[in-house]
Amino acid sequence: MQQRYATNPAQIPGMTTADLREQYLVPGVFVPGEITVVYTHHDRIVLGGAVPAGRELVLPGYPEIRSDYFLEHREVGIINVGGAGTVTADGEVHTLVKGACLYLGRGIRDVVFADADAGDGSGGGAQFYLFSAPAHTAYPAALVSPGEGTVRELGDQVTSNRRTLNQYIHENGVKSCQIVMGVTTLHEGSMWNTMPAHTHDRRTECYLYFDLPDDARVIHLLGEREETRHLVVADRQAIISPSWSLHSGVGTAAYSFIWAMAGENQAFDDMDAAPVTTLK
Repeated sequence: MQQRYATNPAQIPGMTTADLREQYLVPGVFVPGEITVVYTHHDRIVLGGAVPAGRELVLPGYPEIRSDYFLEHREVGIINVGGAGTVTADGEVHTLVKGACLYLGRGIRDVVFADADAGDGSGGGAQFYLFSAPAHTAYPAALVSPGEGTVRELGDQVTSNRRTLNQYIHENGVKSCQIVMGVTTLHEGSMWNTMPAHTHDRRTECYLYFDLPDDARVIHLLGEREETRHLVVADRQAIISPSWSLHSGVGTAAYSFIWAMAGENQAFDDMDAAPVTTLK
């Protein structure tokens, strides 16, 4: 388990590009045959990936979280961004096609990731994205198929940010202690994932960019509105966005991204706008 310690806005002006990437970019989320996890001290979030690559992967307990098993004191949201796969939770098998979301609550001991049966037409092996936060109580496991969450159409083609947002884990959907999670897909010809940008001092948010062509990139904005910086992000790379940082991005092609948050509340619209005219 890699650890990332918390940062504050005063550090941003003195950071080099390498410093920013080391603190906020998670490049190697998906490694075939492995579970990779990063622990950020911002709201004690754990994010990572599980790529079975033809074998079963068991989610372990980690010394860094001082638990006998991973979900002893935590909950997790899982979204598959690859071919069809299965997640077995205490013996119950959940099949996730690409874009499906599974919530697992506190107290589940055994979590196993695997590819679905060969010949399912999925076009490749499963790639599970994991987002976990501390949990104070147990909520039941829940599986949501693509398109079955709360769907919101946002943006406009005129401003190059027409997008379909699918809310999975949220206050009016799948119940959780802290996690708010979903998938947004940009329409063809749209590249901005949100603008104007915003912050929400009450939650840390993490992005996973995916379905981005190999020769394309997302320019991800971060920092305070009067001290912005950027990161150049490739397909299936993740960003950690502290509560004080704005988070907005524009791609050289259309893409999708998983957004996930944890912190003080679960109100999706609890945000503080950063109009483009205030950015520097």
